[in-house]
Amino acid sequence: MVEIVLQNIQKNFGDFIAVKNSNLKVKTGEFFVMLGPSGCGKTTTLRMIAGLEIPTSGNIMLDNNNVTSLRASQRDIAFVFQLFALYPHLNVEKNISFPLRMQKMKSSEIKERVREVSQLLRIEHLLKSKVSTLAGGDRRRVALGREIVRRPAAFLMDEPLGTLDTEFREKMCLELRKLHNRIQATTVYVTHDQIEALTFADQVVVMHEGQIVQTGTPVELFEKPKHTFVGHFIGSPGMNILPCEIKNGQINFEGKILPSNTSIKKTNFSKTQVGIRPEFINFSNDGIKVKIKRVSDTGRHKVIDTECNSGRIKILANASAEIPSENTHITFDQKYTYVYGDDWIIE
Repeated sequence: MVEIVLQNIQKNFGDFIAVKNSNLKVKTGEFFVMLGPSGCGKTTTLRMIAGLEIPTSGNIMLDNNNVTSLRASQRDIAFVFQLFALYPHLNVEKNISFPLRMQKMKSSEIKERVREVSQLLRIEHLLKSKVSTLAGGDRRRVALGREIVRRPAAFLMDEPLGTLDTEFREKMCLELRKLHNRIQATTVYVTHDQIEALTFADQVVVMHEGQIVQTGTPVELFEKPKHTFVGHFIGSPGMNILPCEIKNGQINFEGKILPSNTSIKKTNFSKTQVGIRPEFINFSNDGIKVKIKRVSDTGRHKVIDTECNSGRIKILANASAEIPSENTHITFDQKYTYVYGDDWIIE
């Protein structure tokens, strides 16, 4: 197990900056998830940690050792790709044991390690089966087994469940977390799926346009997004982000002074916005006047689309909640009301 630290990492492809001056720290034994949409730089960052890409500038540290210039083979890191990258003409046992045979390890030790890994992944009964005959989930286990058997210092996983259907992906999410808890290896996992990220991460880094915009626990990212992109990207529905004004250190929205725990001193932003998640909005007899446009019943919740002069506001309520008439008022929970200046939270 290792600690992974990136120091001012940047990666350019010609004039295009794929990763911008990024810093992050993955603690020893942590399950760390890199989350963001396609093209945000998360896979490029993962490949730099693995040694498959060389940074344009900055340093990569593994347990205080600078490995920036080392080849991938010198870093003792396992990389699990989105595609299975298995040998279809070999059986499961030979696929798992392949890296050990390349190291010319003793056959007795290879056999023992394969036995341990196959039991861990519950694929002992498949050891003599050809990989080409296996279902997608079993192939994924074999791919994981081939990396685990090496006992690397860290695991890097690039969208490893992306090819699976929704139901099986959810099951594999739980299986991966259980596996991590058993082997306690440092793991960096890349995904664009917020459900995957929030399900099993210890820490999540959210990337946007090549930049790290926030790192925190799933709860921290949900309850206090530090950038409007995090608010939009995480949550279903995402955070309501609406234009507001700052007057005398207070949030002025729709002619109302919104409650806030922050005394806002800096006001020279090109734009200021108020952010509130749909979960933290309540109907009231007084407050911000809105018009209800649509109510969607999802079974567990009701998503209420409302409209005010500043734009659309989504509200999330319990399925049993009574929805007011067409015109009503709402209030924001002070604890979860944030103001943003040029997309960054004002604290």
